[in-house]
Order: sequence, then C-alpha cells, then structure tokens
Amino acid sequence: MYNLKKEVPESDEATEPPSTGQREIGLVSFDPLSPNRIDDTYAEWDTHETIEAVRSALAQFHNVTLIEADANAYLKLSTLRPDLVFNVAEGFGGVSREAQIPSILEFLRIPYTGSDPLTLATCLDKARTKEVLKHHGIPTPHFSLISEMSELAGAYVKYPAIVKPLHEGSSKGIRNSSVVQNWDELWKEVGTIIETYSQPALIEEYLDGKEYTVALLGNGEEVQVLPIVELNFDHLPPGVRRIYSYEAKWIWDRPESPLEIFECPARMPAALQHDIETLCCRAFTVLRCKDWCRIDVRLDAAGKPNILELNPLPGILPKPEDNSCFPKAARAAGLSYAQLIQTVLHGAARRHGLLKPLASSTRLAVGEARVA
Repeated sequence: MYNLKKEVPESDEATEPPSTGQREIGLVSFDPLSPNRIDDTYAEWDTHETIEAVRSALAQFHNVTLIEADANAYLKLSTLRPDLVFNVAEGFGGVSREAQIPSILEFLRIPYTGSDPLTLATCLDKARTKEVLKHHGIPTPHFSLISEMSELAGAYVKYPAIVKPLHEGSSKGIRNSSVVQNWDELWKEVGTIIETYSQPALIEEYLDGKEYTVALLGNGEEVQVLPIVELNFDHLPPGVRRIYSYEAKWIWDRPESPLEIFECPARMPAALQHDIETLCCRAFTVLRCKDWCRIDVRLDAAGKPNILELNPLPGILPKPEDNSCFPKAARAAGLSYAQLIQTVLHGAARRHGLLKPLASSTRLAVGEARVA
C-alpha cells in the first residue's frame, strides 16, 4: 500500500531552483501567507518511480497486485484477500493517518509488513514518543508542547531551541527558521506551525552536536543495525542552520546537484558507534517497531547520543542520487534495493507465522492512495 505523490504545479515559483546556481537562503519564500509558500502537503508520499521500484523488487519472486489505498481500498482488499501486503502507505488526514491501512488490514486479518497501528500512531506523535523514551530512560532532548499561543508564556524554553509540528515527517514544517534564539523568533515559529498545520508545536532543546540516522531491519533478537549515516552539515550553504531542514531535504538537494552532506558508513569511535546502535535497538524495542525503522540521533554538548524521532515507515527512494538514507545504509551493507525490499518482506512473513520464504505463487498487494 502506498500514497502517490501529487505533482506540484509548475507555476509555483517556490519550487524553482535558484537561478544563480547558488544554494542560498532567502530565494524561496516560506511565509505561510505568501502565494509562493512551499506546499509540502504531499512531501511524505511516494512518486511513481519509488512505487515501481518496490513493485519490481517484489515481482522478482511473487505475483504483485497494485491496489489503491483510497476509499475503495477496503472493498478491494476484502475481495482480493492477498497473502501479504507490503505497506508503505502514509495515509492522509488525522493524527493517526499512518495507522489507517494497517487498521483495515488487521480488521480483515490480512498480514502486512511493518509496524502495527499503535506503534505507527505513537511514533507520528513526537511528544508521545519522547514520553515513552523518557519513561524507559532513553535520552531525548527536553521539550514543551504548545497547542495554543496562550500556553507559550508558561513554557520552559532554553535557547537555542527548535520548533517542529507535532505530527509530521519528511522535514515538513522544519525550516531554516525553525531554530530560534529569542522570544520573538519563538513566537513567530510557534504561531506559524499552529496556523499552517492546525496542530500543536513541539519546542525542543536544540542539540548542536553531530547528527546521524540509523536504519534497522528485523525483529526481536535478530534486529540488524545497518551502517550508520552521518549528516555532515559543514556542506550546507554558508550561514544556514545545522539541521536537516525542508530546504536541505527538498530544495537544495536535487538529483542533478545533490548535497554532499551524507557519509555512510559514518566515521566515529567504536565506543560511540556501540552506544548509538545500542540506544537505537532499545528505542526500536520499547516502541514495539516491526520489520524496519529509521531512527534519527543527535549528540548533545557532552557527545552523548539522544534520540530525536523514530520513523517506522521510512522513506525508500530508489536512486542513490536521491540521498534516501535507508537505501543508502542498505547499499553500504551490501544490499541492493531489491534485496532490501525482499528482506523486509521475508521478515514480515516469518513474523506472521510463515516459517519459510513465501513461494512464488504467493500474491502480494501494493496499493495507492489518491485524494479526491
């Protein structure tokens, strides 16, 4: 199951690359009231290219049926009754949107890949995720949650801080301006999040250390940590914040001119690598993730790793130049894109009680969600 990314109109000037050839801040307006504001509504959804890459990988050994995850998804699934669904659907609308398709599949008792509705809904709520991590003694930056502007005066904030939407992924709502240094900047960013996304704003302690993203595959004691990816912000445009913002992910980083900010395997002391891998395995376990997950980690001033967030429905763009971190880590581990997809499938098949690899006659379902 998947969501098909809607095309951004070509007339939207904000999507155009800088005409000077320089990746400069200020060339794109991010004012929510501006007609040129970037529309990131479908940033989490997949392109035809990604969908076809997943289908092709599955089709090497299985019969694959494409099913749209729209309002007709329930009827189609209940009629087809696939043996297993490979799920990458992000859903649309509501704080539990990533749980929509898995909930339907559980109702129909159809096995599927990836985490269950509870884990997906929990991890999409950054504050709830951090509460679970803190309960288990897993380091994560301190935070405050603001639902209304009137709550801001009573919030504890240590500058610099970073402001994020509570229920978004793919760097949605995280802009260069999201790192704030004072009250005026904080007020503006919190207001922008609440107004633009109609959801609470998460104010998080800003950690200025190195940042890593960690891909995990498997279940239980067989969870495998793939080579760690470092995000080297020294290669961002001069003067911008050291964060993987929406601009860095979707504006400055283009296939024809990719940002050279990724290093995999990351070079680090063995002790730090051990600490990060152990921390991520603990987070994977306590949030009850299944089959795969990508976890973002950042070091604090003392060099101690902190969990930023978990992504149990990770992005999997197929082309190396797209800088999609999970496939990047898989390639560093010696796995092709097709092998990555097949590994996730096999792990889910074992978890669902299929004790050996699925036979070639097995039918799989991959679907698409479109907004009317």
